[in-house]
Amino acid sequence: MLLHHTRRTFALLAVLTGTCVGAQISPIIDLGYAQYQGTVDTALNITNFLGIRYAAAPLGNLRFRAPQPPANMTGVQQATIEPNECFQASDGVAATNPLRSRASQIIATEDCLFLNVHYPSDAAGTPIGNLPTIVWIHGGGYIAGAASSFNGEDLIRQSNHGIVTVIIQYRLGVFGFLPGAEVKKNGALNAGLLDQDFALRWVNQHISKFGGDPSKVTIWGESAGAGSVLQQVVANNGQTKPQLFRAAMTSSTFLPSQYNFDDPIPEMLFSEVVKRTSCAAASDAMSCLRSADAATLQNANSNINLAGFFGTFTLVPVVDGTFIRQRPTLSLLEGKVNGRALLAVTNAFEGTVFVNQSITSTAAQYAFDLFPNLNRAQAAKAEALYNGLGTTIFQDSAIQGESIFICPTYFLLHAFSGRSFKGEFAIPPALHGADVAYYFPGGGTPPFNNADFIKAFAQSFTSFAINLDPNIMVNPATITPRWSLFNVGNTEMLFNETTAGAPDVRAIKTSNALLERCQFWDSVSASTAQ
Repeated sequence: MLLHHTRRTFALLAVLTGTCVGAQISPIIDLGYAQYQGTVDTALNITNFLGIRYAAAPLGNLRFRAPQPPANMTGVQQATIEPNECFQASDGVAATNPLRSRASQIIATEDCLFLNVHYPSDAAGTPIGNLPTIVWIHGGGYIAGAASSFNGEDLIRQSNHGIVTVIIQYRLGVFGFLPGAEVKKNGALNAGLLDQDFALRWVNQHISKFGGDPSKVTIWGESAGAGSVLQQVVANNGQTKPQLFRAAMTSSTFLPSQYNFDDPIPEMLFSEVVKRTSCAAASDAMSCLRSADAATLQNANSNINLAGFFGTFTLVPVVDGTFIRQRPTLSLLEGKVNGRALLAVTNAFEGTVFVNQSITSTAAQYAFDLFPNLNRAQAAKAEALYNGLGTTIFQDSAIQGESIFICPTYFLLHAFSGRSFKGEFAIPPALHGADVAYYFPGGGTPPFNNADFIKAFAQSFTSFAINLDPNIMVNPATITPRWSLFNVGNTEMLFNETTAGAPDVRAIKTSNALLERCQFWDSVSASTAQ
């Protein structure tokens, strides 16, 4: 059934061609620097623009630099196929970590600064207009992931056609997160984060042309995408101008060690990249790296990440002193945050897939391996806190999951005290990434295929993006009970199933023992570099 709404006129909005490609209308939107032509899914009344270039190709002298505006393009650019992805790498456990299949025509390339826009429309592609917008930032440990893995139509359907969706890409691995003092002098640290910021500025400038309201943007991501949300929250000491988003949502916040850009480990990584690209003898290492063949850099990228400690990610954000001015935990403690409200969800067992389940080490030894700057007293304290949690391997998994995913989520929640909501996804086995299939099914069927549960869980995010409150539901018949703010008794919403296979959605209180362990990780955050 077609959506019924009043057509509105928007400045610089879609110019309809009046022609069809097969059975699809092909609307055109003028962005000033280029005109893009998308397609309308007339069965759903959703218009899709795929592969819009939001920044110049970061090639040649632009490699390892901040993103730049795209050049003007003549003619009409087709926005009908998924963009090529950024160069990928692996942490060595990809086979056990749920990843979505990608379209076969998509290749990995350095020229990858594209985004996809999906919006509710009429059958001709005219936007409904003035809708809240979700900007999705993909995960993948800052070394993998792509826009093509996610269908923005999924979120629009869950919102009852009440939002616009933007899915962005950003430089990964060595291309996006090369650290070191030389990069600071002659380039841009955290280029991947700057890409995200640049994409958000594109949204701020252009989303109204697709029917989105730039004052009602919510950023959302999973894993390193949620870590990216955290980085954008603390960017510029919480004083980003203009305001690029009003709310943030995190699914499995990822906060690995984030060293100062010129600390020993970042400098060692820079030296390793220089050595693996035959630039060690060059008088100007950065010029040499910029002239290196992309395949050579990609080979170094893959090998450096594969050589990292099991389940960890080597090339990640650093404290650069400009965009990220201090350790994120300090900014959160001081309340230096962008955004007005937060919805944060974690999975019950975040760490399991990142720990080698066949090798057992004591909790103290695992903490040492995970955080090389911990001292023995701190490691012993960690072991004492986790000693009663079951087998040694379970303790190791809990240390990984809580220190890097779960506790940083609570640090975020406290920074948004009185304006944040917390949820826990616990559908067995509740491993990292298991929640994604419920809000991005991609045409598939989630493991717990219960319509009431899926509606309750998935629509929590779209309801929050629309209203800044998951209690104001897209579907008033949703089974989710009253969801209190987190600071009211450390209240969370549990999303689980009963042993009989029925939805188990109810309010719970955060475990005091968990909060005590998080207090410990907060107290040693200078040593863990978080």
